[in-house]
Formats: sequence, C-alpha cells, structure tokens
Amino acid sequence: MKINVLLEKMLSRAILSLFLIYTLFPMLWLVMASLKTNVELLGDPFRFPAPPQFGNYVNAFKSAHLALLFSNSVLISFSATALNALVASMAAYVLSRYKFRFGPVIFSTLITGILVPVSALMVPYFTLIRMLGLYDTKLALILTYTAVSLPLSVFIIKGFMDSIPGELEEAALLDGCDFYQKFFRVIVPISRTGIVTAATFQFLSSWNEFLYAMLLTSSEQVRTLQMGIRFFASQFTTDFTSMFAAIVISIIPSVAMYSLFQNQIISGLTQGSVKG
Repeated sequence: MKINVLLEKMLSRAILSLFLIYTLFPMLWLVMASLKTNVELLGDPFRFPAPPQFGNYVNAFKSAHLALLFSNSVLISFSATALNALVASMAAYVLSRYKFRFGPVIFSTLITGILVPVSALMVPYFTLIRMLGLYDTKLALILTYTAVSLPLSVFIIKGFMDSIPGELEEAALLDGCDFYQKFFRVIVPISRTGIVTAATFQFLSSWNEFLYAMLLTSSEQVRTLQMGIRFFASQFTTDFTSMFAAIVISIIPSVAMYSLFQNQIISGLTQGSVKG
C-alpha cells in the first residue's frame, strides 16, 4: 500500500515537473535570447550568452521610444481597468439584485458578447470612434478596451453578487443607507474578490492588446507598448535581440499584476464572497 502511494506521488510530481518545464522554458529562453548578440542568437539559439548584452535593453528603450509607449500603456490599461470595473459592477448589481422585465434577456444578450470574436467588432468600433471624433486618441483605446471586456466582467462579478444574502442589504437599509451607500459600502466590499478577478483579466487584456491599438491609432504619441515591438522588424532586417528585450519589458507588468493579486483571487474563490 505504501509503495503504491509513493509511486503515485512520484508520478504526480513528474507530471507537474514536465508541465513546469513546458511553461517556463519559453520564458527562460526569451530572457536568455534578449541578452545575446544577433550573431550569437542566429549561430546557436540555445547557447548561454557570453557575456550578457544588457545593452539590448538600453537600445530597445532608445531606438523604439519605449518609455513613451510604456507610459501610454500604463495610462490606457489602468484607466480602462478602473472604468470597466466600475461599469461592470454597477451593471452586475442591477442584474443580480433587481427583478425586472427583460432582465434575463438583457443579461443573456450581454454575455453573448463573450462568444463574439474580437476581430468581428473591428468595423463597428472603428466607425463609432471616427464618428465620435476620437480617432488617434488615448480615450478611444480606453473606451474600446472597456467595452470589449465588459461582457466577461459582468459575468464574473454577477456570479459573486448572486451569492450575497439579501439580509445584508435589508440591514443596510435599516441603518439608513441609501441606494449608493448600500452599493459602495456593502455590496462592493463583499464583492471585492469578483471585482479584483474581473479587473485582473481586464488589465491583462488591455495591456497585451494589439489589434485595436493598431486600428484606432496612427501616431506614436498615443500608441501602446505592444505597437513599439513592431519597430524592430523591417522589410529587410530584424533586430531580434532588441525585439526580445522589448518583449521581456512588455511582459513584466502582466506577470507583476497577476502575481500581486493571485493570492486574493484564489482565497476568494475558495472562501466564498460572504465574510463575517
């Protein structure tokens, strides 16, 4: 019996180790490649850099103006995340706590947007942005990113709000809270886990988005970091090592954001949304 348990543990650890290597190897190779020269990279892609070329990161910032593009991405991603979380939480609250005619139809229609490919919405969004006079502005990307991820955010947050006991709202009303106080002081804190989960997905989506950034912008002053990576590839030459350095720089905020909130997300999913 003990032998069988030991074999099961060894097998599970071996499988997990394989998944870990499969997951981390591309990331480690990318970092290693970003520290090579182009000659080293093309000569032997899997050889360790000797010596490490940290100048690739300096060159990436200088040649592609990554500092400006990085600041644009930070502003656009955080603004879209905050706006999406606010609008989605309000919509989820109304759809979860209030029963009205066509409410289920509205919710079903809204979450259908999860199934719609992002590329299918390119023409409608481009037309709306041009009609509003927002083409080639940061606000265009903020509003677009907010709207594109709204169905998923509402779906996630509504699931948490559905589990909140109605007695909490009744107690808040007895304490003299109005509608807005009840929402912001009672519902939002209890639904924090769902809101953080939706906001994390929203930030990752906004930060890594490329298609709409290319479609709705034309000047470097408003473009995002993902657009800057294209700078290193031209028709005849490609600066692979500087491009890989720029990719590493673009990955860091995504990894940091998920690492920062993963414990809260996991604990919230296991503990539930109602806390004493």
